[in-house]
Amino acid sequence: MAFPENLRRLRTDRYLTQDGLAKEAGLSRVTITRLESGETPPLARTVRQLAKALGVEPRELAMPNELAAKSAA
Repeated sequence: MAFPENLRRLRTDRYLTQDGLAKEAGLSRVTITRLESGETPPLARTVRQLAKALGVEPRELAMPNELAAKSAA
């Protein structure tokens, strides 16, 4: 299952709203919306924050190939 679907499933299984998960993970609701829609790929740091808030291991949320590539800034 792809990251957006995993995130939505885990969130709803825990009866959390996007806003509730955002608060638990220290992220914005807009970020949760973008991640669940697949509009934005997650950063590794974001996956760790979400996993902690959801009580799962990061690998249960996303595979390494689903993470956003680091920009060469």
